[in-house]
Amino acid sequence: MKITSWEHIVDEGGYSQSAAFYRAASDIEAAVANVVWPFGSSDFAIYPESGKKSGQGNGVVPIKTGFASAISARGWELEVKAPKASSTITGAVVKGSRPGAFDAHLTFEQDEPKPFVVEWETGNISSSHRAINRIALGIKIGYISGGVLILPSADLAPFLTDRIGNEPELRAYRELWREWKLAPLSYFGIVAVEHDRTSFDVPRLAKGTDGRAAI
Repeated sequence: MKITSWEHIVDEGGYSQSAAFYRAASDIEAAVANVVWPFGSSDFAIYPESGKKSGQGNGVVPIKTGFASAISARGWELEVKAPKASSTITGAVVKGSRPGAFDAHLTFEQDEPKPFVVEWETGNISSSHRAINRIALGIKIGYISGGVLILPSADLAPFLTDRIGNEPELRAYRELWREWKLAPLSYFGIVAVEHDRTSFDVPRLAKGTDGRAAI
């Protein structure tokens, strides 16, 4: 696969110029590039069929599985749960406020800065907003220092499960998120990815978990 855009939405304290960000970004770029289809190929070819009708189009979970395999091989942990948030007034843990696990989680040497996370979208646009809030909350409570949300590009989304969260649908909210002051050293970015080419000669990506990555 390939990255078609990487937008810095929140970049406090020169985070995007740090060695920590360079490590995280390099790993993400390499992991995306290592996602191939079909398995054993040198690139990512997608069967160009709309996903609007049942039984048609391509699944997105196999793509995420391929990315997860590739980034795990580079030392990232998968499905790491964030701690429960605490009340800013009482300091007590708020019942039921654990926001869910991050798809991929990188702990830097000597824990400086705090970890960096990746969320890879496999749901609808509401799921995209929940993922963004999960990253923002993690930065706000000091558990992580930054993260990115990876979504299909405008060209890839039509070939995937209908109504999958995608990069264009989030554009209207950019100006709101740029106003966030989450922490003195913090980062949030949105990354769009897509296929290298289309082909009717490759199998559809199953709407399951059989994706692969060349590592």
